[in-house]
Formats: sequence, C-alpha cells, structure tokens
Amino acid sequence: MRIERVDLDISSRAPGGGVAAYVCGDDDAILVDPGGDSDRLREVVAEAGVAHVLATHHHPDHVGGIAAYADEATVWARRGRESEFERASGVSPDRTFTPATTIQTSGGTVEIVDTPGHAPEHVALRVGESFVTGDLAVAEGSVVVGAPEGDMRAYLSSLRRLHARDPACLYPGHGTVIEAPRAVLGRLIAHRLDREDRVLAAVDAGTETLEAITDAAYEKDVSDVANLARATVEAHLEKLAVEGAIRWNGQRARPA
Repeated sequence: MRIERVDLDISSRAPGGGVAAYVCGDDDAILVDPGGDSDRLREVVAEAGVAHVLATHHHPDHVGGIAAYADEATVWARRGRESEFERASGVSPDRTFTPATTIQTSGGTVEIVDTPGHAPEHVALRVGESFVTGDLAVAEGSVVVGAPEGDMRAYLSSLRRLHARDPACLYPGHGTVIEAPRAVLGRLIAHRLDREDRVLAAVDAGTETLEAITDAAYEKDVSDVANLARATVEAHLEKLAVEGAIRWNGQRARPA
C-alpha cells in the first residue's frame, strides 16, 4: 500500500525541527499527522483522494494542519479523547477510533495500534507490514517521555509490543524512515533501561530530589534541555515507584 511522506517546515521540539505528515492508500486515503499545511501536502492529498484525517497524538506539531482538511475529509479522534482533540486541533471530530479499529482504503486496510507513553492517547497505524509511528520511535537519538503526560512504563511496553511484531519499516514523525525497526526499537529500549539504572542507582545512593537525581542520571551537560531532562527523570521515578523499586512522593525519592 502507498505510504507517501511530506516533510513540513514547522516549529517542533524534536531534534532538527519539522514534522512528517503521511498519506496512506491510493484512493479513499488517510492523511496522518498534518502538523501544518503546504502546497506539496495539498498536491499529495489531492492526488491520493484523501478521505480520512487523523493524528497519532494531540501535540501541536501533529495536529496543527488538521483544520485545513476538515471540510474535505472525515476527521477521526480517539474515543474518550474527543474534547482534548478538539482543544488541540480546533476541530470537532466526525468519528472516533479505538485500538484495533480498521479503516478501509482502496489500497487496503489500515489498523489503529495502541502505543501510549509519549502521550497517553498515542497510537500508530499498521499499513501492510509497516507502521506509521508518530513519536514512538526515532532513527537517531531518543523520544521525550516526560512527566506528567509521559508514562515511561507504558512507553517501554509500546516499544516491546511493536518489536515483537517484527515490522518491515517504521515511518516516524521526526527524522529519517526507520528501515531496521527491530534494531532501532531494541536500542530505544536499552537506552531507557540504562537511564533507569542510573536513576535507581542515584536513589539507592541516597540522592533524594528531582534536580539532584537528574544531575546524577545524565553523564553529559543537559542544561540547555534541563526541563525535558527533569521531566524524563520524573517519569522514570514514577515507573520505579509503581513497580515498588523506590518510594517517590513527588518531591523526594527514597530506596524501597
């Protein structure tokens, strides 16, 4: 099935900026993650006969262009998240999906796959043996999973589930297309577990505050992204607390 990528030059926190929108299918196609609008995107949408539009999650760089296509296509949102979708996109959805919902295009069936973690409503789309993955994975670097919105336990589960499905290719919202999915997913899992080990070691050594644990958990200077680093470490602390590895009250951490 056709998967066509259109890179959009819009503001984003992701490394390098910008975001990729995707058109899946040949007729009655699906537009995914239009974070903005462009002449090229409009050309591809017209050529593909786009009939549906949806976002993998509600961050501004993934929903910012939905309003431009709302009159031309059926707008989908995750069931139970309609009001949040409308606040983010400025559009009231026409239909809702749940994990395992399928959407028919003339090129085949597209399946919605639950992939929370980066955001609670995050989904991916299975297109044949490949997946359009939003902010689940990146070819280089890592994805921000920061408290209070990000859930590290859910994120790692999403990575593992997708790894187990042995996808042919991943089409991310940022960065290059991922042509070795299992290697990249394995790297992202290992990266998160390594950071978790550093966080746990800091707590076990008696470090208590979020700022001090963040300093201990990163081996490099992260002052230019201090807020993101602290949010990431807090998400790790929340995961470790849920699993009983530490005690964390939102202010101080202590060994279990």
